[in-house]
Amino acid sequence: MKQTALLLFLFMTCGPQLAISQTKPVDPDFFNTTKVQDIKITFTQNNWSYYLDSLRFNGDGLLDGVVEINGQKFENAGVRYRGFKSFAPSSPRNPLHIVLDSKNNAQAYQGYHAVKLSNSLRDPSMLREVLGYEIARSYMPASKANFAKVTINGKYYGLLVNVESVGEEQFLSRYFASTDNAFFKANQDAGDKTPAGCKNNIYASLEYDQQISCYENNFEKNSEHGTKELMELARILNEDPSNIETMLNVDVALWMLAYNNIIVNLSSYSGQHSVNYYLYQDDDGRFYPIVWDLNLSFGSFKNIGSGSDLKLKGLQELDPLLHINNTTKPLISKLLENPDYKKIYLSHLRTILQDWFVSGKFDKRAKELQMLIRPDVDKDPNKYYTIADFDASLLKTVGKKSKIPGLLELMAKRTLFLKTHPDLSVYPPDVMDVQVEGRKALSNKRVEQFHITAKVDKFPRRVELYYRLDGKGDFSQVSMLDDGKNDDGTASNNIFGATIVPQNGEQAIEYYIVAENPGLVSYSPANYMWDKHKSTLEALNK
Repeated sequence: MKQTALLLFLFMTCGPQLAISQTKPVDPDFFNTTKVQDIKITFTQNNWSYYLDSLRFNGDGLLDGVVEINGQKFENAGVRYRGFKSFAPSSPRNPLHIVLDSKNNAQAYQGYHAVKLSNSLRDPSMLREVLGYEIARSYMPASKANFAKVTINGKYYGLLVNVESVGEEQFLSRYFASTDNAFFKANQDAGDKTPAGCKNNIYASLEYDQQISCYENNFEKNSEHGTKELMELARILNEDPSNIETMLNVDVALWMLAYNNIIVNLSSYSGQHSVNYYLYQDDDGRFYPIVWDLNLSFGSFKNIGSGSDLKLKGLQELDPLLHINNTTKPLISKLLENPDYKKIYLSHLRTILQDWFVSGKFDKRAKELQMLIRPDVDKDPNKYYTIADFDASLLKTVGKKSKIPGLLELMAKRTLFLKTHPDLSVYPPDVMDVQVEGRKALSNKRVEQFHITAKVDKFPRRVELYYRLDGKGDFSQVSMLDDGKNDDGTASNNIFGATIVPQNGEQAIEYYIVAENPGLVSYSPANYMWDKHKSTLEALNK
């Protein structure tokens, strides 16, 4: 069994905030979910909607206007309609894209140069994106999102969802060391204009095609380079998957696939078309998938790519191993044919399920957020659904044609279904009592190494320690053993130990533990993606 299957590749978890000039205090977080943001747009044209329609049909042009965000004004900002299926000509409530630095490169709000506002089409709850991104951020790189009340030329335009752009330096610097690497977005129009010699209608599935033009059609290129690397990713995924870790952060991909499945996000890689995600390449050459456009998540889009749209019961009982044998979805089928990756994927499914749905956290957050926005939804003159639909949208299906499932209606029975599913009802190993041995009481002998122990039960088959010293370089791996020879007490007592000896005067260690049993994998800390156990020799010698 490949030991490298459990390797975690690092995120850069913090980045510099860009300085902005301002004339009055602003809210410290543009994506704060405890308040509704206030955005006012003023155009000189009274028929601004006609101009925005025209610009939407004729490229990426912007209409100049004054934009005020929470009291801070930006002159000569650019505005246009955005969206794929969510845009409709003459609609009173289209999604908006605002470019603050359209004419002045220095203009930014809390470091953000662009504002993306979604109109929550086919979401009577108004919560799918904000809740969806909040869940995603717990496990992988994902945008922030909240709500914004938008006024245009003095009239209430609507309550929209404010979503952090993946292309912003704020986003990229939070998760990655560099902000100008290869960067692609799945192309939603890919099926309409397949080049000669390319596979038809595969969208951004990462099926392997032998022409660069195929990838240029299936993905939008957001960087000046990287298409050859993207093509190599597809080749290795399909033809040499044992080496996929050289080109893909597999752990992040497995988190994304587990996430899409649990929340029934089928307007994604996991649904009918392989769309609504980005790929960003880190400095080590590995691509990270990044979820995008969650407006149709939680069963609002219902097609898996075969047969007709799923009904409510089909959404609630969506197979957790959907597409495992589907060769047209290699990111799923090729990864999950590896038994180690499949075990990690199932563990990620179980983690999301327990954290958000079994715990009741999802229900609580949905009700909190709806209470926050209800007054602004009620006053919204252009809302797609009635306030009665909004109030009912958690507990029952809304709409006679689209039939949008209630969020809690969908997820309550889905949670019950997944809890009892044979692949998820098994228990992962429990990792407890993680300790680093310090200096003995009354001893003059200094501790000069890190001896780490953990108690692990539920039939662990393997326990691995991933560590790095003084916060430098990639994480290294060493096995933790329960053999009575690693200061772990007696053999087979479920206490596993490993000793890390600094070689170059290092004083600190950060680490996490991965434990595997025949069914699943578990981690300590549970949120190992963002947090690690830490210790220093100074602390151990006190």
